[in-house]
Amino acid sequence: MRIENPFRLGFVATLGAITALVLGGMMSSLGTVLTYVGAALFLALGFEPIISFLERHRWPRPLAIVVSLLVVFGAFSLLVVAVIPSVTEQIGELTKRYNALVEQLASSNLIEWADRTFPGLDAQKALEDGLNWLKDNIGVITGGVLQVGVDILNGFFGLLIIAILTLYFVSSMHSIKRGFYQLTPASRRGRIAELTEEITGSVGKYVMGQTSLALVNGVLTFIFLTVIDAAMPAVFALVAFLGSLIPLVGTISASVIIVVAQLALTDPGSPTWWIAGIYYLVYMQLEAYVISPRIMAHAVKVPGPIVVIAALTGGTLLGLLGAMIAIPVAASILIIVERVIIPAQNER
Repeated sequence: MRIENPFRLGFVATLGAITALVLGGMMSSLGTVLTYVGAALFLALGFEPIISFLERHRWPRPLAIVVSLLVVFGAFSLLVVAVIPSVTEQIGELTKRYNALVEQLASSNLIEWADRTFPGLDAQKALEDGLNWLKDNIGVITGGVLQVGVDILNGFFGLLIIAILTLYFVSSMHSIKRGFYQLTPASRRGRIAELTEEITGSVGKYVMGQTSLALVNGVLTFIFLTVIDAAMPAVFALVAFLGSLIPLVGTISASVIIVVAQLALTDPGSPTWWIAGIYYLVYMQLEAYVISPRIMAHAVKVPGPIVVIAALTGGTLLGLLGAMIAIPVAASILIIVERVIIPAQNER
């Protein structure tokens, strides 16, 4: 191929590369905002099955939206309020244990004990070295604690932004869909609207199904931990609920956290932790083969290998949010392939 003006070609190619880099940088900078928007839209689609159910029973849509939001956010608020006393009580108990340990160490001659127990160790020098290290690194330690506080505060504001966006998306979902349809060619608008409704319905059913699974796990965890007199049943019920929202690894991760926490919080020799371990081994089998198939029967139809691949890919790209939305996204892609690409190939 003959290039008549290589300078112009190189200039245009350079401008294209610079534009691509600028757009890539902008997308990277807006990653947090896009994550908030995606999470809010995902949650808003989860409200649609509830609102549609109420509309089918002749509820006005505004009233159905208000009732759905009040029920969901009210239940979550009550759960948080129920958890706060348990957390406060446990923090007080840990503080008492810490103070007792400090008093015990202070009342005993720790250096003489260390010299008797470890004859080759210079306990006095080890203590001085430890204090000097603490003095030299106090800025790093306090800075890390401060950074944790900042991260918690940012997480709180992120949740607040997602909640506000969710309220907006839920209240204006029909308007958003109509605006999207107006951007499509008139000749294909009906078909695109049909596919969009099917995709959003699939996502909404998945959200409802996964939330139902998490609710079952949370309620059963609270009942079980209360029966065996475990530590902080309300807190760990919330941990089980939030963990089960994550596909594939959420339930087992929450179970491990709960069992390890019971081992740390209960008295030495207490059988609570291994009883909890046996319970979660049984529960995970019931969830995988009995509870989940029944709840998710009408949600999404995605083959097992695609579920694993989608969850791993989503988690790698977008972290926790990506893992949560990966399966409905995969289901949406399968719907497009089945309804659009395959029929188009068959017509050729």
